[in-house]
Amino acid sequence: MGVGITSYGVYIPRYRLERKKIQEAIGWASPYFIPGEKAVANYDEDSVTMAHAASLLCTEGKKEVEVLYFASTTNPLGEGEAASIIMTALGLEPSVRTADFSNSLKAGTSALLSAFDAVKAGAKGALVCAADMRLGKPGSLLEMLFGDGGAAFRIGQEGVVAELKGHFSLSCDFPDYRRLWDDQFVKAAEERFIREEGYGKLIVQAIEGILKKYGLKAKDFAKVGYPCLNLGEYYRIAKQLGFESEQIQEPLLTQIGETGCASPLMILAWMLENAKVGENVLIVSYGNGSEALWFEVKEGIESHRGKVKRMFERSRPLLNYNKYLAFRKLLPIELELLGDIPSSQPPLLWRERKAILGLWGSKCKRCGTPQYPPQRICVNPECNAIDEMEEYWFANRPARLFTFTVDNSAETLNPPMIYGFVDFEEGGRFVFEITDCEVEEVRIGMPLRMSLRRKYEDRQRGFVGYFWKAIPAF
Repeated sequence: MGVGITSYGVYIPRYRLERKKIQEAIGWASPYFIPGEKAVANYDEDSVTMAHAASLLCTEGKKEVEVLYFASTTNPLGEGEAASIIMTALGLEPSVRTADFSNSLKAGTSALLSAFDAVKAGAKGALVCAADMRLGKPGSLLEMLFGDGGAAFRIGQEGVVAELKGHFSLSCDFPDYRRLWDDQFVKAAEERFIREEGYGKLIVQAIEGILKKYGLKAKDFAKVGYPCLNLGEYYRIAKQLGFESEQIQEPLLTQIGETGCASPLMILAWMLENAKVGENVLIVSYGNGSEALWFEVKEGIESHRGKVKRMFERSRPLLNYNKYLAFRKLLPIELELLGDIPSSQPPLLWRERKAILGLWGSKCKRCGTPQYPPQRICVNPECNAIDEMEEYWFANRPARLFTFTVDNSAETLNPPMIYGFVDFEEGGRFVFEITDCEVEEVRIGMPLRMSLRRKYEDRQRGFVGYFWKAIPAF
């Protein structure tokens, strides 16, 4: 068997904002209105945390990865590698080769193809993750259409569930969507120009290119999908190329919105979720050209079914448009009730990186008791062994809430702040903030899972501080 996808994971933020809420807040009938809702990242999420969440679901704690690529047009780091943050948070070894792919909406498929090349060249396994959190001006068409989310794929030669059979790439500097270094919002050329000269030609050329390259026809594929911000154009393109209605993958635009360079990867995961063994699927990206990738579904895909569906089901409506603006820092909110955020301590962050970013603790070799943060002395009163510890990874351990408190005066963009003691299934207890849930949902004993989140932003030193929070299990 050739090189292919061995696992996949999708992360969709829990909050959903109905587009009609945006229109109601604007106070006038926007000509840009489309039905449905968009996925909205929580205030403590960004492209790094969403890509990590998708990767954690993809790898399921397995560490057979030698290459890790991260793709995003909204990397929070202007200088600094986000892939290395994700690598550390996944508990991987520093010997993993990492790289960021950025600036282009087709960066997700570019990273995916590069990962395939790495495995073909001898890497035992590669992980590709992509996420975006793009901003359109309030009340604009782009704000209506953009959504937040991430996807991840593990690439290898063993346990392949979707084999890469072929690909075709088209590159050009088409002037559609642009954002300069200091721009907060994405800018766009005229909508008709993008529709006719962009989607209508570049995606068509990429699909025609792969069909010609491998001697294929539209009827050879069970499903075809691609990003497109115009629903009418989305279906017109497929029908123009000879695809029947049942072959056209339902777009995710009305359900979660356009997720940037993660969009084609999320569509691919959704197609694999419902594909049958032996079927061919075609995924096409768009941005600075287009890339078409042909996969054949293999046995073993059944064990992965339900991953994407669960993400769609864990939704909660965001009822207030102003809260969305606050999450994206578009609405100034007073937070410094307890003083300024203290400066980061680079030496401490470096020394304790495995405990802070990786959520590594320790486990007693004598009695098997885990504890976090890592300690020299075993917490078990019947043991008290000293310096007999080994590393223990808590990030993927199931957990339950032991006790909690609600703080109405804490600094948070999503008040009130909830935090409590979390008990891990195999042992270990620590206090964590609880996010992605409302007060009325919290109860003693509720199942939890750990999630990497933004804790603070230190502009003085150029740091984004990440740590772990607990969220309801899904």
